[in-house]
Amino acid sequence: MTAAASRLAGVGVDFGTTNSVVALAYENGEVESLSWPSQFGATDTYRTALMFWREGRRIAHASGPAAIARAVAGDGEQRFIQSIKTYLASRLFSETRLYGQRFTIEQLVATFLSDLLADLRLSAGANAVQIPILSGRPVVFAGEDPDEDLAVARLQSAYALAGFHDVALAFEPFGAAYWYARRLEREETVLVADFGGGTSDFSIMRFSRKDGALTARPLAHTGVGVAGDSFDYRIIDHVIAPKLGKGAFYRSFDKRLPIPAYFHAAFAQWHQLSWLKTAQTLGELRKLIQSAEEPEPLEDLMSVIQHDLGFELYRSVGALKARLSDEESARFSFSREGIQIEADVSRAEFEAWIAPDLKRIGACVDQAVAAAGLKPAAIDAVFLTGGTSFVPSVRALFTERFGGPRVHIGDAFQSVASGLALIAAERVGAGQTG
Repeated sequence: MTAAASRLAGVGVDFGTTNSVVALAYENGEVESLSWPSQFGATDTYRTALMFWREGRRIAHASGPAAIARAVAGDGEQRFIQSIKTYLASRLFSETRLYGQRFTIEQLVATFLSDLLADLRLSAGANAVQIPILSGRPVVFAGEDPDEDLAVARLQSAYALAGFHDVALAFEPFGAAYWYARRLEREETVLVADFGGGTSDFSIMRFSRKDGALTARPLAHTGVGVAGDSFDYRIIDHVIAPKLGKGAFYRSFDKRLPIPAYFHAAFAQWHQLSWLKTAQTLGELRKLIQSAEEPEPLEDLMSVIQHDLGFELYRSVGALKARLSDEESARFSFSREGIQIEADVSRAEFEAWIAPDLKRIGACVDQAVAAAGLKPAAIDAVFLTGGTSFVPSVRALFTERFGGPRVHIGDAFQSVASGLALIAAERVGAGQTG
């Protein structure tokens, strides 16, 4: 905390599917983000990931950059878990067992949040729990048939388990909107698009100033469970999964049968990959390898699961997406534990793969504008935040609807948490934030 001359007034937490951010707002109006050490230097984004392993009779864990470091090193038997936020709204997932110990979804999230906010607790001491904290939540939670009330209850319970009992929740795009609007001197109607790992959320706000104070009137909020992870899935499905046995066949009692789809369906979803590392699943995979027509791809799949290579694959997919945002074509390359996957991918191919996702995102944007009772021409500014906003075809959704000059791209990761911290500092209640 560098703004020591001013007292801490509010904290904003962007608990994300892929990355999480904590911002601190001070009484003098300054805002800064917490940072953490990593193997690549200090970082102000905390990877939403957990790693568990056994130390004697106890179960140890690491989170954020430390979990990533262990995942990359691949030291010994361990369990890597990421995208835990995706499970909050699922009635089908309530708990899991790690090395024989039961962990509820609330306990997993609380373990992560406790580590994420450890520096805040260390710096503020006993006062940490008294500082107003505003945590973001998606407009629509990720997953099929998400239970919003269940997700909110689980998230609030997780904060309480982590020692923070009075955390208020606000829509994530509202935080980004407030951050964008903090320097406005005139009235503006702003559409904010917040692209996360699991969801894409949209808010339309009317901002104005009265006696120097910024006021906000929400006009519409919409969201859809399509975002960066969905784009990753398309790359996995077209480039990686076929190299790991998708579409292969095995023999059973003289019958030629396809490899069960659930292996690759789960494998393609980052947050499900870690759950494949069970004795039952690995035993089934070994039997399939023995009877497969082409066992080598399935052996590679086994290696990916056993060696917790999910993050390494994730990083390679992310690098490909980033290059395709700047180049017309790029090469995908992955090489670990004897697994070699190489493929040339064009931006046109990638855009064809994500076309169904873009259609859903565009429809959700149109729904927000209609729900606000506006026409596109009435939107004064569009503010995009989140890593997916850098994908050219995503930006095109907004420039085609609202015109290029009105579209602004903010800090990919800091906007939401920074805006939430300002709101918390000004003591805007959760009921007023949406």
